[in-house]
Amino acid sequence: MAVHASNRRRLERAALIGVLAREVVNFTRYWRSTTFSSTVEPTIYLLAFGLGFGALVPRADGLDYVQFVGTGTVATAVLFSSVFPGMYETFIKGEFQRTYDAILAAPVDTEELVTAEALWIAARAGTYSCMPLVVSMAFGLHPSWGMLTVPFIGFVTGFGWALFGILVAAVFRLIENFNYIISIVVTPLFLTAGTYFPISALPKWAQMVANVNPLYHCVQLVRHAVFGFDGPVDLFHLGTIAVFDLTCWWLAVRRMERRLID
Repeated sequence: MAVHASNRRRLERAALIGVLAREVVNFTRYWRSTTFSSTVEPTIYLLAFGLGFGALVPRADGLDYVQFVGTGTVATAVLFSSVFPGMYETFIKGEFQRTYDAILAAPVDTEELVTAEALWIAARAGTYSCMPLVVSMAFGLHPSWGMLTVPFIGFVTGFGWALFGILVAAVFRLIENFNYIISIVVTPLFLTAGTYFPISALPKWAQMVANVNPLYHCVQLVRHAVFGFDGPVDLFHLGTIAVFDLTCWWLAVRRMERRLID
C-alpha cells in the first residue's frame, strides 16, 4: 500500500495535468476498442428501440419516438462510458497494476488523483455522448444550436458517474462484486431515466426514484438542449447533477484515501 502525506494545498493544477497527461498517453494505445464499445452499444439501443418500437409507438411526450429515444440514448452513452471505466479501470490500476501506488509516490495526493481520473473519464463521456445525436440526425432529428451544449451536459453527468464508479472500486475488494452494484443500482436507474419511455408511465414509487436519478436529469437536459431550454427547470436539473457530482467526489476521495494510504 502507498504511504503518502503532504501539506500542499489540494487540487494543484500541475498534479492534475500530470495525471491527465499520463491518461491521454495511455489512451492512444487502446482508444479504438474503447471508442467502439462506448459508441456502438448505445447506438444499437437507439436503433433497436427507436426503429423497432417506433413502428408501434409513433410518439412519446409529444415527440416522434425516434427523436425521443435518440435524445434519451445520449444519457445511456454517458452512463456506459463513465461508470464502467470508473469501476473497472480504477480497480485494475489500484489492485493489479499498482499504478496508483506509483502516482502517489510523486507529488500527487488522493484528491488530485481521484479528480484527474474522473475528469478524464468525463471528457471521454462528453465526447461519446454526441454519437447518438449523429445517428438520430440520420433518421430525421433536426440539428439545433442547443446541441452544442450536449458535450458539456455529458461531461458534467459523466463526472459524477465516473466518481460513483471510483467509489465502488474503492469499497469492494473483489471485482466480481461489481455485479451487485450493476444489478441493484445501475440497471434500475438506467431503466427509470426516461430514456425509452416517459416516466409518467411508471408507478408512483418509480417516478419518485426517477426524480432523484441524476441520469433522468441528464436526459431532460439533453432533450431541452435539442428542442428548447426551459430556464428555471433546467437550472434545477443541472443543480441536481452538481449535487450528485460533489457528493460522489467527497465519498470517492475519502474511500480511496482509506484504500490507498496507510
